[in-house]
Amino acid sequence: MERPASLRRSILVWLLLATAAIGVLALVDTRIEALRTAREVSDRVLTGSAMAIAEAVSVDATGSLAVTIPYSSLDMLSSTAQDQVFYRVDGPQGLLTGYDDLPQAGNTGEIALADGSYRDRPVRIATILRELTTGEGTLPFTVTVAETTRARDALARSILTRSALRIAGLILGAAIVAWTAATYALRPLDRLSRSLVGRSAHDLTPIETPAPAELRPVLDALNGFLARLSQAMAALQNFASNANHQIRTPLTVARTQVAMAGKPTGPTGPLDKADQALVRIERVLEQILILARIEATGAAPVLRPVDVAALARSVTADLLPKAVSLRRDLGYDGPDRAVALSEEVLLGELLRNLVDNAITHCPADTMVTVQVSLAPGEVWLTVTDTGPRLPDPAFGQLRDRIAPDRTRGEVRTRTRGLGLHIVAEIAHALQAEIALDRGETGRGLVWTVRLAAAS
Repeated sequence: MERPASLRRSILVWLLLATAAIGVLALVDTRIEALRTAREVSDRVLTGSAMAIAEAVSVDATGSLAVTIPYSSLDMLSSTAQDQVFYRVDGPQGLLTGYDDLPQAGNTGEIALADGSYRDRPVRIATILRELTTGEGTLPFTVTVAETTRARDALARSILTRSALRIAGLILGAAIVAWTAATYALRPLDRLSRSLVGRSAHDLTPIETPAPAELRPVLDALNGFLARLSQAMAALQNFASNANHQIRTPLTVARTQVAMAGKPTGPTGPLDKADQALVRIERVLEQILILARIEATGAAPVLRPVDVAALARSVTADLLPKAVSLRRDLGYDGPDRAVALSEEVLLGELLRNLVDNAITHCPADTMVTVQVSLAPGEVWLTVTDTGPRLPDPAFGQLRDRIAPDRTRGEVRTRTRGLGLHIVAEIAHALQAEIALDRGETGRGLVWTVRLAAAS
C-alpha cells in the first residue's frame, strides 16, 4: 500500500527546494564576485611589484640602463600558496635581466594586465612601460612581472567556501523554522485527528474543536455528514422497532389461528408443520432485530453483576423441552452461584444461541452440557456437545464466524443461520472472549465464553 503524502513533509521539501535553488544562484554570484575580488587584490600586488622594480631602473655612467632587482619587490608576492614569480626587464636594446621567454601583457598603455601561461602553468602578467631621460634623450623600458595563480584561486575558494557554509546554515535554519512553523500550523489538524480517533464507532455528535479558518470548511462538511448519517441511523433504529411490532404481531396471530384450528392425527400434519415454520420465522426475525439493535446503536451496554450460574440454569430449563423433542440430552453442570460483569439480556441471548445451535445441529442421542466454572478473576461459560467430529474445513468455517474482520463461513455444515454472527457481536459488546475448540476425544465442539468476574 502506497504511503500517504505528509503535508508537513511536503511543505518542508518545497521550502528546501526553493531555498536550495536560491542558494545555488547565490553561490554562482558569489563565485563570480570571489574571482573578481581575488583578481583585483592580486593585480594590485602584482602591479606594485612591477612598479617597485621599475623604480630600481637607472642610467649608468655609460648612458645605458642598469637595473638592480630589489628583494622587497618580489617579497611582496610571496604567499602561503607558494606561488612562483617570474620577471623580465627590457630596454631599447632588448632584455636587460630576467626570463627572456616570459611573455608580456602588452604595451598598449602604461600598465597592462593579462592572463597567460608560462612553462605550462597559468599565470597573471603585469607589464609597465616607463622612460628615463638622459642628456642624450629618453630611454624607454618595460618591466614585466608574472605570478602563478595559486594564491588567487585559494582566495576565491576561501571566499566561496565561507559563503557556501553561510548559505548551508541559512538553509538548515530555514528548514528548522519551516518544520516548527508547519508543526504549529498543523496542530489544529492533529487535534481534530485525535478527536476522531478517540471517538467510538457510533458517536455521531458534531465535532467541537478549535480550528483555523482554512480548516473550518472541512470541519463543517464533516459535521454535516455526521448529521445526515445520524438521521439515517435513527431512521434505521425506528425501522427496526416498527418491524418488530408490525411483523411479529401478524406471526403471533397466525400461530394462534393455527392452534385454534385443531391438530391432525399425526405429529407431522400440515397445521403442525405450519406452526413449526411460523416458530422458525419468528426466531429468525428475533435474531435479525437483535442484530440490528446491536449494530445500529453501537452503544456499549452497561456491565453489571450478573449471576451467570442462575442464567445458565434458566436458559437450560427453557430449551430442555426442545432438546427432549429432538432426542438430545441437555443438562447443566456448575456451581450454584457465579457472578460476572455482564448484561443479563444480551448474555442470555448469547448462551441461548450457542445451546440452540448445539441441540439443533447435532444428531440424536447427543449430550449437550452447559457448564459454569470459576477461574482467578474470570467466570467461564462453556457449552459442550458430543456430536461427531467435524471436518477441518467446516471447523475452520465455524471459527471464522466468531473471528472479527474475517469472512464468515457456514454454521456447522447444513445451514447459514445468524446465531453465531449474533454471538460474536454480543461477545464484542460485552467485552467477553469467545473461543471454539474440539472435545477432548476430538469429537464434538466446546464453546468457551470468558467473562470478567465481579469484584
